[in-house]
Amino acid sequence: MMLSRIARLILARTSSSSSRQACRHASSTVTEQREQEPPPYNPDIKDSSVIVRKKGVEVLHDPWWNKGTSFNYVERDALGLRGLLPPCEIPFQKQIERFMTEYEYGIAHVAPKDETVTPENIRKWKALESLQNRNEVLFYKILLDNFEEMAPIVYTPTVGWCCQNFHLIYRQARGLFISEKDRGIMSSLVHNWPAQKIHAIVVTDGSRILGLGDLGVNGLGISIGKLDIYCAGAGFHPSRVMPVVIDVGTNNEQLLNHPLYFGLRRQRLEGDAYYELIDEFMRAVLARYPNVLIQFEDFSTNHAQALLDRYRDHHLVFNDDIQGTATTVLGGIYGALAVKGLSASALASQQFVVCGAGSAGMGVVSFLAKAMSKHGITEEEARQRFWILDVDGLITSGRDGHVPDFVRPFARMDAELEGADLLSVIQHAKPTVLIGASTVGGLFTSDHLGEMTKHCDRPLVMALSNPTSKLECTSEQCAAWTKGRGIYAAGSPQPDCVYDGKEVASSQANNMYIFPGLALGASVGKAKVITDAMLMKASESLVDCITAEELERGSIYPKLGSIREISLEIACSVIEQAVRDGVTKAESRAVEVLAEQGREGLRGFVRSRMFIPSYDPLVYVPPGIGE
Repeated sequence: MMLSRIARLILARTSSSSSRQACRHASSTVTEQREQEPPPYNPDIKDSSVIVRKKGVEVLHDPWWNKGTSFNYVERDALGLRGLLPPCEIPFQKQIERFMTEYEYGIAHVAPKDETVTPENIRKWKALESLQNRNEVLFYKILLDNFEEMAPIVYTPTVGWCCQNFHLIYRQARGLFISEKDRGIMSSLVHNWPAQKIHAIVVTDGSRILGLGDLGVNGLGISIGKLDIYCAGAGFHPSRVMPVVIDVGTNNEQLLNHPLYFGLRRQRLEGDAYYELIDEFMRAVLARYPNVLIQFEDFSTNHAQALLDRYRDHHLVFNDDIQGTATTVLGGIYGALAVKGLSASALASQQFVVCGAGSAGMGVVSFLAKAMSKHGITEEEARQRFWILDVDGLITSGRDGHVPDFVRPFARMDAELEGADLLSVIQHAKPTVLIGASTVGGLFTSDHLGEMTKHCDRPLVMALSNPTSKLECTSEQCAAWTKGRGIYAAGSPQPDCVYDGKEVASSQANNMYIFPGLALGASVGKAKVITDAMLMKASESLVDCITAEELERGSIYPKLGSIREISLEIACSVIEQAVRDGVTKAESRAVEVLAEQGREGLRGFVRSRMFIPSYDPLVYVPPGIGE
């Protein structure tokens, strides 16, 4: 009985305690609910979105709507901007910081200076870029009229500085940006480009820009500079060319860690996925522009030759680093033979030492060997006249490890000479031509060039590496070390010099002698592909453009001031060879003109297709009429 009363008392107390706890919990819940109630609605706050009635480049060219690299991907897709801007979004605040840095210090101080590009070069480049952005006709007229002076500003060597610092100096959209993010949608992306007709594309993946290495999306600068030369030097219409960069990432840690870099922040795409992406790009641009010429520019050694081989038999493509450089070098060698009073057939008796076994260097070697076989020797005999050195010295059959397929046919059989240094090779080979494609500045020394003069009265020295800081030797060094007897050409501009009171000419072995005219001929002639014979004919045409006075001075290339006439002659020769090779399309009007009117008629026809920068009368027609 007593236990029962105690149990009831404990139960009552427990129940009372639970009720109090429940009340406290309920009160706490009500308090929390009150704290979590949404803020009051403010009808005065309006949607900040702005209606835009423009799309694509019209938005980018409107200073009120343009956000530049700050457009997000939703906006880019909605406004047709995908592909017209770098792939990485740059926040508003970063844009402010970039401008303020330039405002405080000037553009020459914003970007680290290449020692070969002076603040004066940068000032001139900035003036030309500003003019191009506001008046392209005036820009190209001035560039054409002052081509020899201004080409080094819009192209090498200044373009190298531009590419190194493209993420810092970028101001206005110019070119097509394709990235790995665009896989599967490239066809629609290409249609964001405003032009209905495109005659020429220069494309790079930024992996080996000049001699500066992997610059990622910054490589677009080389595509832009190249097409400036197409337009000024060969008369391509500026509205019918398209610079392109394919951003597959970069292995350049400095760029990946830079807060203003606007490319993909990832290591480079490789393997099958890389080739699938390039294939999709080719299908997309050829679907919209089926007659376009595509130039591959500054692809790394492991991809350059493979891509050329992949497409060259199917489409109108060429690789300027491999084929353009080779064609330019062959033209220069023909010019050097002319300086020495020798005919083109003397090419077959030359001995070559080549420093650099990359795609550009070996492209030169392979092309020279083919050209030599036209002059009475077999290709196998021609290969025996080459001595190829890479970073490990002379390449022979005794080389351990992997030797690339495009190098192996030129490996010397003298295995005991494997790895020999440059001086030893010169002493053994007794070359008449020394070619530098090494990107090693100062590689050639007085010992090397002095040794050449012991067995060759007028050796040809071609220091082809770009930019100027990568030259194997300068014009003054060549003149001094060969006692004024050397014939010299460089990849970047070098001054003429004086030795022992006599002027010694310096030539520029620049691809701009070849690629504008080659592209013009292939495009106007409606070639299906570009053959080796077409390239060789371009080389032969180049030497025909050198005047007797220039040969007397020791120049192995014509003056760049006559670039339009040079491009015209090369274009006509390329078309003639395309007809002989049977690679022109049936609808080619140039072929008909050649058949009816001969070379002179063809020259007039090609000239009529060249853009002349001048002001034409403008007539207003409302949108939708005549479109």
